[in-house]
Amino acid sequence: MLEKATIARPYANAAFDQAIDESKLSDWSAMLNLLSVIVSDDNMNSVINNPKLSNEQLYQFIADVGGDKFSQTGKNFIRILIDAERIGLAVKVFELFEQKRAAAEGISDVDVISAYPLDDAQVNAISESISKRLGKKVDVNTEEDKNLIGGVIIRAGDSVIDASLRGRLKELNSVFAQ
Repeated sequence: MLEKATIARPYANAAFDQAIDESKLSDWSAMLNLLSVIVSDDNMNSVINNPKLSNEQLYQFIADVGGDKFSQTGKNFIRILIDAERIGLAVKVFELFEQKRAAAEGISDVDVISAYPLDDAQVNAISESISKRLGKKVDVNTEEDKNLIGGVIIRAGDSVIDASLRGRLKELNSVFAQ
């Protein structure tokens, strides 16, 4: 069976190409985000998987829930997903779309895991430092992990900077083990 990303990628690429053609990347991002929220809702999941509901009824239901948040081309995209029985992949389509959007806009996602909550000044300092290092804008996502004891772990793409106390203790332990 094919992986979800493999199946969703052509739809994400098509949505991205349409967004570029319309010069509405942020609008498409918002539409796909809304669609992914609708589709991932537990109550909505039972509606999507209801065999008594026709494709047209499902389309109309989703279009009504989204209201005027969906453009006409966005609604056409939803219809395509429904007709191809791929509406359940809306979350993955959104994720892949956002990856393409970030790459096109020169933005890199950076995950910062810290032992304690970071204040805005700390997040800004990390953001500026990583932005200079990578040579592009960064979008910083923060997370707490009390197991780090202290310090931070920064992940930017394939690069990992482990400046945590836990990481340093592991290094020290491996030196003593030799």
